[in-house]
Amino acid sequence: MSNYTQLLNNLDHLKLLKFKEILPGYLDDALQKNKSFVDILKELTDKEVEFREERARLINLTISHFPYYKTIDDFDFSYQPSINKPQILDLLSLRFVEHFDNILLIGNSGVGKTHLATALGIEASSKRISTYFIHFNTLMQEFKVAASEGTVDKVVKHYLKYKLLVIYESGYLPVEKDAANGFFQLVAARYERRPKIITSSLPLSKWGEVFGDYTIANAIIDRLVHHSHIIKITGQSYRIKGKILIENDKDWPSSLTYIFDRYKTT
Repeated sequence: MSNYTQLLNNLDHLKLLKFKEILPGYLDDALQKNKSFVDILKELTDKEVEFREERARLINLTISHFPYYKTIDDFDFSYQPSINKPQILDLLSLRFVEHFDNILLIGNSGVGKTHLATALGIEASSKRISTYFIHFNTLMQEFKVAASEGTVDKVVKHYLKYKLLVIYESGYLPVEKDAANGFFQLVAARYERRPKIITSSLPLSKWGEVFGDYTIANAIIDRLVHHSHIIKITGQSYRIKGKILIENDKDWPSSLTYIFDRYKTT
C-alpha cells in the first residue's frame, strides 16, 4: 500500500471527509504554485473546519423543528409599516439571548408573527445556539398528559435545556388548568435564565380567558414581560396580500408548486 493510499485511509479513519475530498486536486495545484507545507495544511484544514461548521449548522436547523425555512430577508416590511424594522434587525444580533430577554410578537393571524419568530430562531440556530420551535397547543397537550402521569417536572426539565425556546400560535384555543399550571412552571423555570420567543393572536389583557384563570395568567405574563421586547403588529394578513396578487395577475398559473430544499448531512 502506497503512502498516499495510507494517507487517504487515515483521513477516513479521522473522519476528515472534506480534507480527503479536495486533497487530490488540491495537491496538484499546490505543487504547481510552490506552496509551502504549512500553507497547504492551513488551507486544507480551513476547508475541513468550514465543512464541519456548515454541517453542524444544518443539523441544528433540522433538530430545531422549524415549520419552514424563512429568514428576515424574506420578510416584506413595506407591507407591515407598524413594525420597527431597525428593532427587528437589532434583535437579529441575538443580544436578547445573552441578556435573557423574551420577545413577544402579538397581532392578528397572518401578519407575520411566525415568520419573524422563525427568522430569529433560525439566526440563533445558525449561530450554534440550541433552539427549539414548538406549537403552543402541542406544548399544552404535553403538559396535560404529563400532569396525569405525574411527569410535569420532566417536561419542564426537557424544555429548560434549550437556550432559546420559540412557542408559536398561542391564544387560539382555551387551556386546561393542568396544562396552564405546567406552562407556568416552565415560564418560571426559564425566568431570567433562558429567553423565549412567543407569538400570540390575543393581546396580553385577554390571556386570562385563554388560561381560564386570571391569577395564573397574570403570573405568567409578569414573568414574560419583565426583560422583554413586546412587538405589536397591526395590518392586513399576508395571506390576503397573496390572494390580491393572484387575483390581479392574469398570468398566474392555475397550480402552484412549492419546492423545499432539504439539506443532507454526511
